[in-house]
Amino acid sequence: MRLGVVVDAPQHSGLLGVLDYLSATALPPGTLVRVPLGRRVVTGVVWATLPPSGEAPGLATEDLKAVTEVLDGLPALPPAWRQLVAFAAAYYQRGLGEMALMVLPPELRQLDAVQLQRRLKRLDKALATAPAAADAGADADGSIRALPELSAQQALALSALAAGGARPFLLWGSTGSGKTEVYLRRAQEALDAGQQVLMMVPEINLTPQLEARVAERFAGRRIVSLHSGLTPAQRLRNWVMALQGHADLVLGTRLSVFTPLPRLGLIVVDEEHDPSYKQQDGARYSARDLAVYRAHLEKVPVILGSATPGLESWHNALPVAEGGSGRYQRLDMPERIGGGDMPRVRLLDQNHVLKATMGQEPPPLSRPLLDAIAQRVERGEQSLVLLNRRGYAPVLHCSDCGWKSGCPHCSAWRVFHKADRTLRCHHCGFSERVPRACPDCGNQDIQPVGRGTERLEEQLAAALPGARVGRIDADVTKHKGALQAQLASVHAGEVDVLVGTQMVAKGHDFRRITLVAAVNPDAALFASDFRAAERQFALLLQAAGRAGRDADVAGHSEMWVQTWHATHPLYQALQRYDFAAFATRQLQERQMAGLPPYASLAMLRAEGKTQEAAQGFLEAAATAVQDLVAQTPEAAGLMLYPAVPTPVQRVANVERAQLMIECGQRAVLQRFLSEAQAVWLAQAQQHRRSGLIRWAVDVDPLAI
Repeated sequence: MRLGVVVDAPQHSGLLGVLDYLSATALPPGTLVRVPLGRRVVTGVVWATLPPSGEAPGLATEDLKAVTEVLDGLPALPPAWRQLVAFAAAYYQRGLGEMALMVLPPELRQLDAVQLQRRLKRLDKALATAPAAADAGADADGSIRALPELSAQQALALSALAAGGARPFLLWGSTGSGKTEVYLRRAQEALDAGQQVLMMVPEINLTPQLEARVAERFAGRRIVSLHSGLTPAQRLRNWVMALQGHADLVLGTRLSVFTPLPRLGLIVVDEEHDPSYKQQDGARYSARDLAVYRAHLEKVPVILGSATPGLESWHNALPVAEGGSGRYQRLDMPERIGGGDMPRVRLLDQNHVLKATMGQEPPPLSRPLLDAIAQRVERGEQSLVLLNRRGYAPVLHCSDCGWKSGCPHCSAWRVFHKADRTLRCHHCGFSERVPRACPDCGNQDIQPVGRGTERLEEQLAAALPGARVGRIDADVTKHKGALQAQLASVHAGEVDVLVGTQMVAKGHDFRRITLVAAVNPDAALFASDFRAAERQFALLLQAAGRAGRDADVAGHSEMWVQTWHATHPLYQALQRYDFAAFATRQLQERQMAGLPPYASLAMLRAEGKTQEAAQGFLEAAATAVQDLVAQTPEAAGLMLYPAVPTPVQRVANVERAQLMIECGQRAVLQRFLSEAQAVWLAQAQQHRRSGLIRWAVDVDPLAI
């Protein structure tokens, strides 16, 4: 029997499609197998049963290699899963085998049939000894739990969801409006109908708290999580439970969109605007967009939830008469649960406040803001100070000779971390002890320049004696359980002032915080990335939503923004919580500039031993496809921009460059990219001798 099997082959190998193998028995598509590839035996997925050699192109049957073994302990991966993988591979311009094997659990790709059977036996034993599933609305003793009373807007949203329809739902609700309760009620309906539910969150640190809430609501149901923080064994076990239909509800980050679910009945994408849903290396897919496609493919509802939807989603939810596409159905929930007000936004103009300190490094917070925080401490309330830069200071500087703590391997500064006295590059990870004196001139007075969360924590502790100041960022939460411990101390009231990065600005339900302050948020206002303003508005509005979540304190909750540009339209819209006005202005600017969602983008990225090698490949790649460009309809406006270095052009001694491709029609761009792949692959083979290391196409890029 001749089979078509996909395996994970590197892009430069040219083995991007289905490979032919022989099997003694017929195997259904979706079966996992072990097959020889060169000198190795690798895991593959049966993709198709092929006709005999006389009717099929390619090698004769006698020249084919045979399947080594079948991983028959697992059911075949369902047709919908294969269709999703095939679509993702085609749309994001990756090999079919690369995409299919990448989304399987890493441990599964390493196991042979005997090892897999051992794992499955252990899982079966664990499932057999687990207690039987209870009524999801009952406690362990059988008593029925009272559900929270729905607000009028929640009830309306649930009615619209119950009515169904083919369009995806965009649930636009302010922070604290009760979006999660809507997810849970709709999930309950799906579970009661015997279906499985997929709930996605953007980051690992948001998974445990949602998992706890889901487990409490659906006691007795089998709930599994899927994210990179799990051990390989945990991830394999949870994935197998989902595939076999044992898991009722899957909570996961972006990779969970590929989880095979035979009884799928609902997909939820929480914080759908978050850039973490876009993979930034390898197969650069958008989990949010694939969730929408999967829902369409499997004919199940999908809910995209956010207080600050991505502008592409917002445009899709606008009626055609208002300039949108009308593809999504928008459900509005503008009011907070309990009728609490959103925090009052106060713009603190640094041009007036800090004039007296010209010539000196400004204090971390202005006097009025420090006084406001001190008042909260006296009342036993909590404050959150947001600074999206970890470390003590972004750079060390010698005032005598001008030396700065640059990274020898990257075109970036090494960040000063005072806790362990190191200079650490946040791009390549290179770390060294802080020198006792300037490496260039010997001056012993080298000073930190700028401020990170570590320094801000220290300065606030000095400025607010007696206040308990805590910090949550990637440095203090890198060890297992550290984040949960830090969050527990905040919830228990053991912290008066919390300093944090964007990690704490979204998704967390802090009941005692009544003041949020944003320090130094202006950098995004003038960034070269056209999405910077959208991301900054979302971050600030999400941060504001951490304050006043308890209706009893909502009336005197505040969001302070220290800025040098208080009249900027972004801050003015934030002050009114007017996302619609902000989105309208942004969409108008993008339409005039021909940017998404009014055009489609792709980025051809290259990495080389030198910048010349990277840009040389990109320039040759652009020249080689000019005939293809000329064949595209003129109305589509396909354009290839010149190759340029990336914003951080050298990382870990690898030079990086990019070339942007723009087109007014998505279908035309897709056709062009598909036809250009073979041309670019040939160009890459030629340029490897001149220093090209790797190249990739990034469709719908987020990082410009």
